[in-house]
Amino acid sequence: MAKNLTTRSEDYSKWYNELVVKADLAENSAVRGSMVIKPYGYAIWEKMQAELDRKFKETGHENAYFPLFIPKSYFSKEASHVDGFAKECAVVTHYRLKNAEDGSGVVVDENAKLEEELIVRPTSETIIWDTYKNWIQSYRDLPILVNQWANVVRWEMRTRLFLRTAEFLWQEGHTAHATREEAIAEAEQMHDVYAEFAESFMAMPVIKGVKSTNERFAGALETYTIEALMQDGKALQAGTSHFLGQNFAKAFDVKFATKEGTQEYVWATSWGVSTRLMGALVMTHSDDNGLVLPPKLAPFQVVIVPIYKGEEQLDQISEKVKVIKAELEASGVSVKYDNRDTHKPGWKFNEYELKGVPLRIGIGPRDLANETVELARRDTLTKEVVNLGDLTRTVQERLGEIQKNLFDKAKNFRAENTHQVNTWDEFVDVIENKGGFVEAHWDGTPETEDKIKDLTKATIRCIPNDSVEEEGKCVLTGNPSIRRVLFAKAY
Repeated sequence: MAKNLTTRSEDYSKWYNELVVKADLAENSAVRGSMVIKPYGYAIWEKMQAELDRKFKETGHENAYFPLFIPKSYFSKEASHVDGFAKECAVVTHYRLKNAEDGSGVVVDENAKLEEELIVRPTSETIIWDTYKNWIQSYRDLPILVNQWANVVRWEMRTRLFLRTAEFLWQEGHTAHATREEAIAEAEQMHDVYAEFAESFMAMPVIKGVKSTNERFAGALETYTIEALMQDGKALQAGTSHFLGQNFAKAFDVKFATKEGTQEYVWATSWGVSTRLMGALVMTHSDDNGLVLPPKLAPFQVVIVPIYKGEEQLDQISEKVKVIKAELEASGVSVKYDNRDTHKPGWKFNEYELKGVPLRIGIGPRDLANETVELARRDTLTKEVVNLGDLTRTVQERLGEIQKNLFDKAKNFRAENTHQVNTWDEFVDVIENKGGFVEAHWDGTPETEDKIKDLTKATIRCIPNDSVEEEGKCVLTGNPSIRRVLFAKAY
């Protein structure tokens, strides 16, 4: 199987697009800006979904589902929310088509105009808080800890598979609380859940922090974010958790009776990650040979490829593989046996290298005689001969080593591409010529942040949780600053 991939150094964007398609993750659909997620890609998303769902339920959340269509009037109830999403909204104005009188096809039936236009959900705060108004009367009804797995639509002008599409899949948590402190604790808890998932399962190191005022979610008082660095030196926002205060409760008049008998507005959070994580996974680990997948998220962790001549040899190998596969699966390892006779072993080796399968086992007649197999690692492209008696233990060890190696490699890359600067000239040089994260002083004003973005296209990715106070001067204005923040160009 010829890969014919553009290299990352040649054209990173083209490499990414080609890899997503050739590795059978996704493809563009007939609808502009929308994608078809193919079975192999969806299998990875299902693994992400399953682990995140487990973590959500472990922290007390339940799944529900809310409508795809949201009355347009709901968006006008929270001013900053509608400002944040207005340009991305897809709007339903009519409910019926009819045949054109000139026979040219179908047209909108103007007699079927909706009394109120509907927004195809870009996010669900408004419809959910209108619902919560009916669920909450007393402090006894709180907290509400709800998550939904859904699709959303944001009418993006420039799209890219997984990273930015008009329609995408995600989860969105929406919680209601009796106190400010409980809501903040919830938003911070989910921030931690996202960070742990990214690092432990995606093998993707992230920086935890809060967004600047300019970069907050529309309608939030605080946005907690995890930021990752891709191999081309651009940042990617991998997940966000928002403290919404009482903004949506006030907009939809959601009050509760306290223990003391007074009426108070409910406190809220929302939080979400999307199929953008698929793009992050591809760009964090993959190389010029194709995908490199962390074992915890690979659709199958081991592929076994028989090397044979004739049906008799294949039958002998298949008998042994039954035993090998059963033992590996009994130990918790997911295995695929590729005994197709339509492709040669070399073609299959290339295919599974392109698809990022963590470990490949090759087994032929000589291996049967010697009671050995050849074990190949995708992350290092190294091979070793392993005795069958040691295979299960070795496979488990190698999978753990691969998971750790991918995280360590990505973390080292981030460290090598994080730069501390003190002057405007240094800032511009790094942003334009090196890329990566830039730690720099900022005077804390939205005006300066906007000007830096206009001049360099770099944005404040976050104010890191672990940043320490230090006196300094803003790299652009020279005004006093008390800490460094993290800048980068971003997806």
